[in-house]
Amino acid sequence: MEILRIVVTGTVGAGKTTFIRTISEIDVVDTDRRATDEVAEQKRNTTVAFDFGRLTFAPGQAMHLYGTPGQSRFDFMWDMLIEKAHAYILLLDANRPQDFRYGRRILAFMNQRVQIPMIIGLTHMDCPGAWDAENVALALGLLDPASRPPIVTVNANEKESVFETLVTLIEQLMGTAAVK
Repeated sequence: MEILRIVVTGTVGAGKTTFIRTISEIDVVDTDRRATDEVAEQKRNTTVAFDFGRLTFAPGQAMHLYGTPGQSRFDFMWDMLIEKAHAYILLLDANRPQDFRYGRRILAFMNQRVQIPMIIGLTHMDCPGAWDAENVALALGLLDPASRPPIVTVNANEKESVFETLVTLIEQLMGTAAVK
């Protein structure tokens, strides 16, 4: 079995766990626990280690999806999960601009450790105050449109939307492989 390891990372509440639950063909292994800090103001439970799901996309080929915790106090898990990843998705809640600086930090953290294909997925685009892709890119410091990763809109609750996001990531991965 050929395994493609994908990391789903991002800010707290961006939809990482939901993204994996929506597309996984197995019951997701999660480590959600009741939030007891400021995260509790945003959501009831939070991931404290990682989420794991699987998607078979061809005979003998499967995608393993690993979701990171969103909180920096668990960033040791980011290291462990990104180390063997083939590609990753950075999910950002588009209507929480106060989290973009933290998203930029996650992006820098991942880019310091690995140089692998990645895309940015914007969630909650249907919410009031959601920033568009161009402004989010600028907030992340991705000033040059020619060199920035693809930025897609994703609804983590909709299987088709999650699937399309993964297709974009695979296309990015295949494009990178073709260049090497």
